[in-house]
Amino acid sequence: MYTWWRAANILLLLGISACLAMPRQRIETDPELTAGYVEGDMVPNGKLRNIWRNETYRWPDRTVYYRINGYIDQEHRDHIVKGIRTIESISCLTFKEATSDQPYYVNVTSEDGGCFSYIGYLNRVQQLNLQNYPIGEGCFRLYTVVHEFLHALGFFHQQSAANRDEYVTIVEDNITEGMEFNFDKYSEETVNDFGEEYDYGSVMHYGPYAFSKNGEMTIVPVNEEAVDIIGQRLELSETDIKKLNAMYNCP
Repeated sequence: MYTWWRAANILLLLGISACLAMPRQRIETDPELTAGYVEGDMVPNGKLRNIWRNETYRWPDRTVYYRINGYIDQEHRDHIVKGIRTIESISCLTFKEATSDQPYYVNVTSEDGGCFSYIGYLNRVQQLNLQNYPIGEGCFRLYTVVHEFLHALGFFHQQSAANRDEYVTIVEDNITEGMEFNFDKYSEETVNDFGEEYDYGSVMHYGPYAFSKNGEMTIVPVNEEAVDIIGQRLELSETDIKKLNAMYNCP
């Protein structure tokens, strides 16, 4: 009996050691990526590549009107407002609930299909969807709410930056077939970095396993320590805050 017990424990320890030695693999299931739009959650409006530098896509008077659909329960409604207040707290932007006669606003829905938003101000009603999840998960992580509202304010994803190849390697062999277009980058004429450096810690950066077909990384940071940073949805980075305030000419 003793010999059997000892052998079983040795096998268990060997199994644990083998698992720990295996390379880290994961299939990315982030609902920011599953909506099926450009780069996962960016709804195209036919002029996507002109938005970042074109000030007509900035919200007039730094005021963003929004409406949270009535079928969204109070707990989730409060969490959305918390995300809105987070943006207000670090910028000169003001968010106001849209009245019935307001011609343009962000229409916040909670339908199936992931998290997604139109990009920038469109002078009409524009949808921002947060699929229903428990508070703190999926589309209802606080900084995923913030992420989608930053899209509505005019932000693109960080890894689309013109200089991204100096900071990350896109591993095409690991990308799901047909999803390669999600890793396009924009020229300097299209994307304005407002003088800021590439930001691994941006709340607008993809995670390392985005659109992976095999559990291997699709985005490999040149700085290996950044593997655990990219894709974070825990806070706005200092660069995120600087870019937002530069975009809207905040004092």
